[in-house]
Amino acid sequence: MAGPDHPGPLHGISVIEVSGLGPTPFAAMLLADMGADVVRIERPNAKALLPQKPDFLNRGRPVVTIDLKSETGVSAAIELIKNADLLIEGLRPGVMERLGLGPDTALKANPKLVYGRMTGWGQDGPLAQTAGHDINYIAITGALHAIGTIDTPVAPLNLLGDFGGGSLYLVNGLLAALLSAARSGQGQVVDCAIVDGTASLMTMTYSLANSGLWQDKRQANLLDGGAPFYGVYRCADDKFLAVGAIEPQFYAALLRGLKLETPPLPAQLDQPRWPELRAALEQRIAQKSRDNWAAVFDGTDACVAPVLTLAEARIYPANVARNVFDPATGEPCKAPRFTR
Repeated sequence: MAGPDHPGPLHGISVIEVSGLGPTPFAAMLLADMGADVVRIERPNAKALLPQKPDFLNRGRPVVTIDLKSETGVSAAIELIKNADLLIEGLRPGVMERLGLGPDTALKANPKLVYGRMTGWGQDGPLAQTAGHDINYIAITGALHAIGTIDTPVAPLNLLGDFGGGSLYLVNGLLAALLSAARSGQGQVVDCAIVDGTASLMTMTYSLANSGLWQDKRQANLLDGGAPFYGVYRCADDKFLAVGAIEPQFYAALLRGLKLETPPLPAQLDQPRWPELRAALEQRIAQKSRDNWAAVFDGTDACVAPVLTLAEARIYPANVARNVFDPATGEPCKAPRFTR
């Protein structure tokens, strides 16, 4: 974890973050967590769309206020760019160019600069200038259609598009381009679109579908809640238990813990009888509270876990033991962890 005594593997890397929403602050946070020297450029009198205190997403980096619509502000930004390794911006395509800070200008000032661009639809294409949010981006990649109940798709917060298909792919591209710049002396533009990243995250699902191993509907497949041994069940206290007992040995541990080994149940992979198997699991799990079941399966390989609220997750013993959350603030820890 980066800090005064452990500066992190990106120590010495200079990053400019042009203030934006969602994916770009998260990407900048990850770089700062790994020790990069990140400076966020904020416009004057900027107001947060969703005020929050403290703002965990903006941790680990100072803010400089620069009016990028003024000549003085653009000149100040160029001076920062001259000494930077990375730049991150998440504005609509063409905005940075109109400000006089597009890739051509930035790379002329600093040929080794890696210029990261974060958009929803990409820098070009028919939707490039159209507004959108996470739910829209994951909708057109097939991802949203695959997630939810039989009756309706359900948005998985903004984890899949903004942060999964967006921020993580941007950071991955930035670090790859940074290695290339170190070897070649030449920077480049990293064009990261959330639709591209989300589609990439769906590679295994599309592969299964192409192989005839995935039905193009919800709750009909192994990992989408269709399999009785991979899903969420309501307990006696109206809390929930997450079951992920896919492998035969883990499934056997699940049945032992539930005491459902007799009478004989349908075979685990007998898909036509999955409704019957699900009903048996539902009936049994509904007889005890979530925490009672958690105690039964604690330390087993049944792949069963309690579904925790945000408040509960912060004090869950396994999370506390690993310092997953800061005990004073509840702030999620920096990840991943490095040995030096």
